[in-house]
Amino acid sequence: MSRRVRRKVARRGKEKVVLPSYPEVEDEVIGSEKNEVVDWTSLPDDTVIQLMSCLNYRDRASLSSTCRTWRALGASPCLWSSLDLRAHKCDIAMAASLASRCMNLQKLRFRGAESADSIIHLQARNLRELSGDYCRKITDATLSVIVARHEALESLQLGPDFCERITSDAVKAIALCCPKLKKLRLSGIRDICGDAINALAKLCPNLTDIGFLDCLNVDEVALGNVLSVRFLSVAGTSNMKWGVVSQVWHKLPKLVGLDVSRTDVGPITISRLLTSSKSLKVLCALNCPVLEEENNISAVKSKGKLLLALFTDIFKALASLFAETTKNEKNVFLDWRNSKNKDKNLNEIMTWLEWILSHILLRTAESNPQGLDDFWLKQGAGLLLSLMQSTQEDVQERAATGLATFVVINDENASIDCGRAEAVMKDGGIRLLLDLAKSWREGLQSEAAKAIANLSVNAKVAKAVAEEGGINILAVLARSMNRLVAEEAAGGLWNLSVGEEHKGAIADAGGVKALVDLIFKWSSGGDGVLERAAGALANLAADDKCSMEVALAGGVHALVMLARSCKFEGVQEQAARALANLAAHGDSNSNNSAVGQEAGALEALVQLTRSPHEGVRQEAAGALWNLSFDDRNREAIAAAGGVEALVVLAQSCSNASPGLQERAAGALWGLSVSEANCIAIGREGGVAPLIALARSEAEDVHETAAGALWNLAFNPGNALRIVEEGGVPALVHLCSSSGSKMARFMAALALAYMFDGRMDEFALIGTSTESTSKCVSLDGARRMALKHIEAFVLTFSDPQAFATAAASSAPAALTQVTERARIQEAGHLRCRFTFSL
Repeated sequence: MSRRVRRKVARRGKEKVVLPSYPEVEDEVIGSEKNEVVDWTSLPDDTVIQLMSCLNYRDRASLSSTCRTWRALGASPCLWSSLDLRAHKCDIAMAASLASRCMNLQKLRFRGAESADSIIHLQARNLRELSGDYCRKITDATLSVIVARHEALESLQLGPDFCERITSDAVKAIALCCPKLKKLRLSGIRDICGDAINALAKLCPNLTDIGFLDCLNVDEVALGNVLSVRFLSVAGTSNMKWGVVSQVWHKLPKLVGLDVSRTDVGPITISRLLTSSKSLKVLCALNCPVLEEENNISAVKSKGKLLLALFTDIFKALASLFAETTKNEKNVFLDWRNSKNKDKNLNEIMTWLEWILSHILLRTAESNPQGLDDFWLKQGAGLLLSLMQSTQEDVQERAATGLATFVVINDENASIDCGRAEAVMKDGGIRLLLDLAKSWREGLQSEAAKAIANLSVNAKVAKAVAEEGGINILAVLARSMNRLVAEEAAGGLWNLSVGEEHKGAIADAGGVKALVDLIFKWSSGGDGVLERAAGALANLAADDKCSMEVALAGGVHALVMLARSCKFEGVQEQAARALANLAAHGDSNSNNSAVGQEAGALEALVQLTRSPHEGVRQEAAGALWNLSFDDRNREAIAAAGGVEALVVLAQSCSNASPGLQERAAGALWGLSVSEANCIAIGREGGVAPLIALARSEAEDVHETAAGALWNLAFNPGNALRIVEEGGVPALVHLCSSSGSKMARFMAALALAYMFDGRMDEFALIGTSTESTSKCVSLDGARRMALKHIEAFVLTFSDPQAFATAAASSAPAALTQVTERARIQEAGHLRCRFTFSL
């Protein structure tokens, strides 16, 4: 049967509305065209419920509000068996509003102490699994009330951050209130005493999985009394008495898996546990410095048990658990998941190992210990990628977070390890991350986007992300109503927008509009998302075409709003940088004047030059520099107090970074094009700091400082100030020795205009004594200046030409220099550039 594409039309009254084309069977009965209205409520109930199950909670609620039928279906218990509140501010009012739907809630994930306080108001008496993070402020009282109201709990996990305010008293309460408990994992508790552990052993007979992670003290003897335990982890726990451990824990009759990673356990204890325990099958001891000392490795005896350590081949060891060795050992997790012959005990071991390994690798990546480069390249990256494909959502999330973390070398300057990033790319990690980012689960979206963002700092990975369609995916995620997802997506677009080749693709994907909308959506209470959105817009604004799109999308107003109202330094810095880039284009781009005309923009930037943070001051000064190229902006900046603010900034930045010095001098250079501003800068004390900046070691600062002094020298009063403040030797030094041809040229110009005769008349005003001393000083300065002007000109011109031109005026000789010296930059100066006196 032949197939063709037929254009569908929907009739709305007498009007035809053309819909997208779809492949259709040629002889299909065209019945749909006869239907004027499609009744979506006629869908079978189970179809609607299945549809809703694929949506996040927010979209599910929106769909439920469509009609009464769907509202009833949206409250179906099967849709509310699991709830993830981590991305939401769950207070008592919100919990109360959800209570009617949570009667059959079995699995709950939350974040923070406020959400923990609200959990009891959900009235989820049948809750089986409870998992929380950001638990530093959760107290014994809160946890005790939670477990008292949820006696059916079978799994309780708090971490991976530390539970600093939880003590053994809360552990006792858990034992008393939750007799059905099977899994208990707590992180960062200071002390877990013997009484609390013995209570667990006595009152929780089904407790098979215990994790006391990163604790300070745990009673080793009492743990030996929990006879039901099959899987035990004390990873990261300090002050363990390993001699006691080796004598007690091997007697645990059901212990199958033991994790002592990130501890100071030694080879003797490991060997005793492996040889003495009859039930133990897997022992994890990753990142244990004492064990990994080269001299101690040979002392470890496994006796057929599985030992996972940095010096073992982990994939090969895991593959040995299976009767049939997998063809590719790196696919061991995937082969196990796809296996049809399920072994219950092996499934439990592999499920536990997935969780344990994801936790160990993330914690190891966070601490970033030295000497693990080889491990990360050969095993760590591959393990994280394998774990990203787990069926356990929290394992997937933690693996993605691990990928985002292990590539970062330095958070401050956003530097990453290129070898690790490219290892992820070579093993197919980009495709895996992008697939996770397309998940409907917002937790996975957030962590996958974070990993993509960090990896994209590497140009090769960024290219791969773009080629795999990652820009479109991130642009979609940036529109998410979940702030965490939008924040990480904006971070990904920020890093990708560094590459010139990606800017157009981001704009084409709707990324510019999405980023601008983010600023308005999270204008308060979202510093992280605002900084990333502004940073991405700053990069995009550096492109002429994209900068126009930023303006059309309302970006000027959004960025000025941030510069005016946001108090977070990172947001201020990126907003100012974005405004600077918007104003940096040529006359064909109207953004320069548009930024200046935006209400409060110039005042906000002037105010930011007074920020205590150097990065903010630098970007604000850069923005004012670019904006000063427009005549109206230049005068408006002065009216907003810009002259005084920039002079103060120049006075304070003699020991600052070259970037700040360059922009401070550059902004004064731009303002000084106006005669009124030129006089004001001299009057406010701007000459001395510019002379100091002219002595900087940075060539870029040479150029801006010399340019500003050149403009100031047009005014005879300023010219005299330059002489009196020691500016002649500074300009002479630039003229003769700066590595920048442009700086040498402008220093020569400044000297030429200073000594064209006008300053002599100005200097004679005053008492005869002062006049004489100034005249003598001026004569010596003039001779020094002309000598070095001559030397500079002769570098590019023949002596006869200079002698002829200099007979009339030195500036005329310099006119020849611009023609013969091929100083290309001179043609692009956007400040005063005229040689006529």
